[in-house]
Amino acid sequence: MYVACLLALLPCLLAPAQGAKNYGSALQKSILFFDAQRSGKLPANNPVHWRGDSGLHDCVVGGWYDAGDHVKFGLPMSSSTTLLLWGINRFKDGYTRANQLNQAYDSVKWPLDYFLRAWNPNTHTLTVQVGDGNADHAWWGRPEDMTMARPCQTVTTAHKGSDIAAGTAAALAAGSIVFKDKGDAAYSNQLLHAAETLYAFAKANRGVFTGAAAFYSSSGDRDELCEASIWLYKATRNAAFLNDAKSFAETATAWALGWDDKKVACQQLLWEETKDAHYRNLVAAFLQSWQPGGGIAYTPCGLAWRDKWGANRYAGNSAFVALVAAESGIDAAKYRAWATEQINYLLGDNHHAGGCFSFEIGYGSKYPTQPHHRGASCPNRPAACSWDQYNSHSANPQVLQGALVGGPDQNDAYTDLRSDYVHNEVTTDYNAGFQSALAGILHLQAHNALPATHNKCPCNQ
Repeated sequence: MYVACLLALLPCLLAPAQGAKNYGSALQKSILFFDAQRSGKLPANNPVHWRGDSGLHDCVVGGWYDAGDHVKFGLPMSSSTTLLLWGINRFKDGYTRANQLNQAYDSVKWPLDYFLRAWNPNTHTLTVQVGDGNADHAWWGRPEDMTMARPCQTVTTAHKGSDIAAGTAAALAAGSIVFKDKGDAAYSNQLLHAAETLYAFAKANRGVFTGAAAFYSSSGDRDELCEASIWLYKATRNAAFLNDAKSFAETATAWALGWDDKKVACQQLLWEETKDAHYRNLVAAFLQSWQPGGGIAYTPCGLAWRDKWGANRYAGNSAFVALVAAESGIDAAKYRAWATEQINYLLGDNHHAGGCFSFEIGYGSKYPTQPHHRGASCPNRPAACSWDQYNSHSANPQVLQGALVGGPDQNDAYTDLRSDYVHNEVTTDYNAGFQSALAGILHLQAHNALPATHNKCPCNQ
């Protein structure tokens, strides 16, 4: 009788929480987006059939194209990489549950290899940008067909850029931890040595990079120096790095987590390492500011809407912070539910196009078909690709699997139009926190701890 009762209950115990999405599928597709952004000589196992080798004559080969364009910007690339590595480090079992752990390692190794090539510790030179933003944006076509000059910008002792240098050091240090855990000691040590030398260079040569001010202009370097030093402490347990992190940590509540503001990331990591309530309170204040009534706008269907530029990005990043904070004991039930609701909105709990619209391309049956992305807008080679494709009102010939578009306006309104780069742009930093949040939700599923959610506009399909 007892066994019979248990068997009767088993389907309910194993069933996903009401409103749950296929988070594993969403994560798998997000990794494919990063694959579509790869520059350089692509491997034989390249899963994106419409992408080929490109940028083979760049001063530093490899890395990711930033967005729908073909410039390689060091600040958002390093920020995106660090967020992804943090997600792998914290929610490895989420990737395992989705059967995507090896794909995740392969994905983040691409920019890490690029950073190793970009940093020359002997000459104290870090390449921080490949390509001219203005020339690149004046051209529409495949990365494989680029013919314009692709100049490089560097940071040296004479041309400061401690913000990008420290941000890159953070990615390398986080990478050393992830690949040590993977069992690749040689690669881990290589990353750690590069991180230590680059961090020392950044700390000794303070000054914000100004060479690409029209595109990614940092507001300061303290957040990157804090992030780099705390990841180096986690990698080495050298107390000097922890002291540095404390000295660079800021007490202000972050506006958001993004490529220009890592304050809350460092505050969270310091809380985990020190258990000092001061840092816990800073993280809690950030998360509370993202709740209804905390100062941030909400769309009618419940998206925490920070800004018209990459609204989905900021919601995904904050969802990831909330999930990490929950793991460290900060209002776990509340923030797990809130984070999951934000991701559920992005994956379909909204009323756009009659409901069940996914802002992640390729997920579900309704999603953007005209992302602002040059390569995806081009037909298969050898057909020509030009501004005619930009101006076309047809769906992109290539489905940019996994890309998270910028998102709706404050009223949930969204237009699937290629020329609307405010709402339909895709970038690596839009996907990074979103993907790590997906891993966090999968981690909860792996532990049968997926929270009940109450999205305002649930998808009933």
